[in-house]
Amino acid sequence: MRSLSASALFAALLLCGCVQEPAGDAPDTRPSASAELEQLLDEHFERMLEMNPLAATEIGDNRYNDRLAITISPEYRAAERALDEEFLSRLLRIDRNGLSRQDQLNYDMFRLNREMSLEGDLYPSHLQPINQFYSLPNTFARLGSGKSIHPFRTVKDYDDFLSRIDDFVSYVDQAIANMKEGMRVGIVQPRVLMVKVLPQLDAHVVEDPESSGFYGPIRALPETFSDADRQRLTAAYRAAIRDKIVPAYARLRAFINDEYLAAARDTFGLYALPNGRDWYAYNVRRITTTDLEPEDIHQIGLDEVARIHGEMRGVMRDVGFVGSLQEFFEYLYSDPKFFFSEPDQLIQAYRDMADHVAALAPELFSVFPKAAFEVRRVEPFRERSASKGSYQSGTPDGSRPGIFYANAYDVGSRPKWDMRSLFLHEAIPGHHFQISLQQEAQDLPRFRRFGGFTAYVEGWGLYAEHLGRELGLYDDPYDYFGALNAELWRSIRLVTDTGIHAKGWSRQEVLDYMHANAAVSDTRAVAEAERFMAIPGQALAYKIGQLKILEIRRTAEARLGEAFDVREFHTQVLMDGPMPLSMLEDKIARWAQAKL
Repeated sequence: MRSLSASALFAALLLCGCVQEPAGDAPDTRPSASAELEQLLDEHFERMLEMNPLAATEIGDNRYNDRLAITISPEYRAAERALDEEFLSRLLRIDRNGLSRQDQLNYDMFRLNREMSLEGDLYPSHLQPINQFYSLPNTFARLGSGKSIHPFRTVKDYDDFLSRIDDFVSYVDQAIANMKEGMRVGIVQPRVLMVKVLPQLDAHVVEDPESSGFYGPIRALPETFSDADRQRLTAAYRAAIRDKIVPAYARLRAFINDEYLAAARDTFGLYALPNGRDWYAYNVRRITTTDLEPEDIHQIGLDEVARIHGEMRGVMRDVGFVGSLQEFFEYLYSDPKFFFSEPDQLIQAYRDMADHVAALAPELFSVFPKAAFEVRRVEPFRERSASKGSYQSGTPDGSRPGIFYANAYDVGSRPKWDMRSLFLHEAIPGHHFQISLQQEAQDLPRFRRFGGFTAYVEGWGLYAEHLGRELGLYDDPYDYFGALNAELWRSIRLVTDTGIHAKGWSRQEVLDYMHANAAVSDTRAVAEAERFMAIPGQALAYKIGQLKILEIRRTAEARLGEAFDVREFHTQVLMDGPMPLSMLEDKIARWAQAKL
């Protein structure tokens, strides 16, 4: 039985009438509202880490590296709901008016997180645990490769992962049980997505343990290990791969191929599932941190597509291209001068870019992360379905750097003019700056240092792309076109994501809209469309967040005039970490007012 904290026990005794509040002039020994909130937030974060071992590993807390949460199990889901209900109830007993402005932000964000989590229980995402874009089987393969967040430095690290393998096997069996329940109640994934899952699983069904990606840590056994440990771990990993990992992937693969695909649906959007329209509306509110309706967002997307097309025609005039916008798109995707011939050339170009952009950043920033940064290629087992680039955060203690993963698969479909805006978004000054500075902000409670709000996070990433003009990175018209095309894509996402999930668009309608309105290869168009199907609403965060940050900046510039300092503005936006967009707007307004 868990013991209650002193403040929680006192509150419980008051409620049951077992004690009375101090009378007369007796000193009030209850903690202040601020101290009570700090204690509550810290206790919740500790319990959250224990329930979510991967989250702990992600931030460099290795206490729970020997386990993996079965987050889709009935027991876990019940425990998570109970935790949300307990801490929301305790939070609401704290006097918000007795808190400082910063603590009121903590209070409001924590409350919103608990309320949205509880509301999310209405929608059975646990019945669809696997898709081609994100699934624990893919994450676990990266985890076990020795090149991700699970450390493989000590003997205990190796033994911890062996223990995690047992939990992974349990997760796979729970996923199969959940998908069977989904088949029974009509909550299943689109068939077109699940077909893409099969080769991802096939990559891990191997005959020889040494050909498995999970054998990588054994190839890299530290020389400091004793001969006995090296022999024991080698044998243990061979056996675990042969007897646990491979059978689990094979079992999941067989179930999806032999049973699930026949029951999977031919529709593509959430609207087609029970209570699907409300489910999507919830996703929209949670992800954008706004009250915008899907129809409103759809129209914003259409308007932005039209505006950006106008700017693209300006680029056509600048480079002297004669023809239609669609013909310009075709030219940009067909002329060999816009492409590398080898994957290594693309990866090296990103590494060179990292040095160049880092040298320019002080023009717009006065605070910089301490975390190291590097560029890596997306691993072969997931490159076919992975996005063109992504960021994995480092750890606050510097033991793991921030990593920009660049996808070099089908290098002939990845134009050079697309690279600068992507790097600005995912790396410097985008997610690497934003996430690293957030994690390094020691004065913030941990749920804010290591949590986030997608519209802020991805909005900052797209805003960082916008900064390329101010940094002189888009002086080449083709590079500027690449930035416009990237922004266009985020606008197209507003149209197509809402189209799929609220308007009933087919996969082909989405692909047709993409090809009609952007410079896009078939490879990317398909990957994007199927990404939207797999994670409904996530794609809305980029443009909605960017538009709000730009609006907030324009308002501050107009209000402060010559007193506006863009470097100070960026510090203000980043220093308190991610927050709902309305809270960010209020924060910057208060900052501007204080400067007048």
